[in-house]
Amino acid sequence: MTKYLVTRIALAIPTFLAVLTLVFFVVRIIPGDPATAALGDYASQEAVEALRERMGLNDPLYVQYFQFLSDLAHGDLGTSMITGKEISELIRQVLPYTLELTGTAILIGAMLGVPIGVYTARHANTSSDYIGRIISLAGLSVPAFYLGILVMLLFAVKIEIFPAVGGGDLSDFSDNIMHLALPALTLGLIMTASVTRLTRSAMLNVLQDDYIRTARAKGLKERTVVMRHALRSALVPIVSIIGIWAASLVADSVLTETVFARPGLGKMLVGSIMQRDYTALQSVMVIYTLFVVGINLITDIIYTVVDPRVTH
Repeated sequence: MTKYLVTRIALAIPTFLAVLTLVFFVVRIIPGDPATAALGDYASQEAVEALRERMGLNDPLYVQYFQFLSDLAHGDLGTSMITGKEISELIRQVLPYTLELTGTAILIGAMLGVPIGVYTARHANTSSDYIGRIISLAGLSVPAFYLGILVMLLFAVKIEIFPAVGGGDLSDFSDNIMHLALPALTLGLIMTASVTRLTRSAMLNVLQDDYIRTARAKGLKERTVVMRHALRSALVPIVSIIGIWAASLVADSVLTETVFARPGLGKMLVGSIMQRDYTALQSVMVIYTLFVVGINLITDIIYTVVDPRVTH
């Protein structure tokens, strides 16, 4: 197992560097000039060129690239080209909002999706199964931003239970939870639909195996057969889809944070693109890349716990 983990970690490092390289060059081909964005459209050409020189934008791309890697290796994310503030401080302020949003959404998706998928598989081709399949298909068909608007309209405008926008005060638990509920529910319900469908499919395949019929023939309780034998065998694809959705929710949080006017990395990312702030944009993408690579690594580790044969 140790060899397997070392191999996965070793593979994660070049993946991380490859994505960082792609992000660096893609950011620089985005139309627009950070110096012009910072000074305004009516700034003189001399002032724009002077600011470009001070920002290092006139240096060759390879010089900027190696400077970017060097700063990153020292834990320096740089300063914003527009505001002049430390990027690490800006990220530190908004990162907790994104972490709690994605973490809660993953929890909702897994805790609802797996039980519903198991239940519909046990009652295949019944009315409850048909209802579950229709609802899960509808959940997969609705975009996150549209579902967010519907949830906001129902629970914030019509019923007025939760606030519509904002992230709340992190130091005030109740206020923070109230502001977290709607965006987390939006992402969690979309993930629930996908997890439900895959769990149902995986369970249906396992429930037809010979060892399941043998376990039932021995007189084991149906709950024991389903939970201890069938579900354990079906966990590998279930863990896989949860890992995929965990990485996907990091990207979906961009739209959700925008819809709910919620502080977070997504809102910071959109603002960086609008202002052509290269430093802030690539720094946010570094954090997103760490998220995705870290989630994939954690998923691989969970594989070995669920099924030790994976290490071979």
